[in-house]
Amino acid sequence: MTTKVDTSKTGTSRPLGVHFEMATEALLAPASLDVAKLQNVLGDMMSHKIDYADLYFQYSRSESWGLEEGQVKSGNFSIDQGVGVRAVSGEKTAFAYSDDITLSALQEAAKATKAIAGLGAEQTASSVTKRQASQLYLPQDPIASLSADAKVKLLERLESFARKLDTRISQVTASIAGEYEVVMVARHDGVMAADVRPLVRLSINVIAESNGRREQGSAGGGGRFDYSYFTDEVLHDYAQKAVHQAIINLDARPAPAGSMTVVLGAGWPGILLHEAIGHGLEGDFNRKGSSAFSNMIGQQVAAKGITIVDDGTIADRRGSLSMDDEGNPTNRTVLIEDGILRGYIQ
Repeated sequence: MTTKVDTSKTGTSRPLGVHFEMATEALLAPASLDVAKLQNVLGDMMSHKIDYADLYFQYSRSESWGLEEGQVKSGNFSIDQGVGVRAVSGEKTAFAYSDDITLSALQEAAKATKAIAGLGAEQTASSVTKRQASQLYLPQDPIASLSADAKVKLLERLESFARKLDTRISQVTASIAGEYEVVMVARHDGVMAADVRPLVRLSINVIAESNGRREQGSAGGGGRFDYSYFTDEVLHDYAQKAVHQAIINLDARPAPAGSMTVVLGAGWPGILLHEAIGHGLEGDFNRKGSSAFSNMIGQQVAAKGITIVDDGTIADRRGSLSMDDEGNPTNRTVLIEDGILRGYIQ
């Protein structure tokens, strides 16, 4: 998927503490939790010979709207929250969670994870260090960025643009979706990190009919910003791409059978790459020796000229995050360079 990126919308100029403040207000304050109480829970876990422990808090609010035959016929809205408690001891990992973010729920979940204790060395929780990664997107709520009426009108404009492009368009469906997510991570080594993550997506599907033949085309895009990104210019671009694809398909001939060279363009074919080698390059599989790429660092695993990069630091992109699920800043990692295996996904 290709999205236009306006780097002026990124949150790099935001005060460093804003994410902690927003996460504390959304996740901790309603239950009268604070940093000291979290450290007490982690300290109790580490006193039972655990190698590593962390708490992962999450609040998520999401919505979706669907338009068909000129009317919005579907809509969904959900709110989820909870906390996960993880403990690691040697090769063992224990995980417990609760939808109820309270001190008692935290203590019960932590107690459940201590069943794996015994292999690690007894430790204590460290003093707190707040970690702030480079902010790749603004900490904004896309769901609140437009009224319900404005969201409906946005979908109606998108449909109108598509129908005006070609009289052979007989059907248009469109959808819009948004998510607002707040996360906080607290680790036994004292590291604490927080992130506020917006996410939006808009898509259109059209059906063209001519001489008894029906074909479809689709387009769309999104990223980590709010609905204001979807200007009339962007909507027209999506509509034009979907209609063009459908019209081209009307004149397309069936593909011949047999083996042949296939050229894949940028965008969704990246999923094929992800499935073909992405999982095999995950660090835990290679550490355990269960991947086809185990012990092959520095060796040629692809044709020369092939370079594969895992980059979670591109501003505003759907696949980018300011931090991972353990509170570490995301990176740009070269996995394969000119056919040579250089590293794994950690």
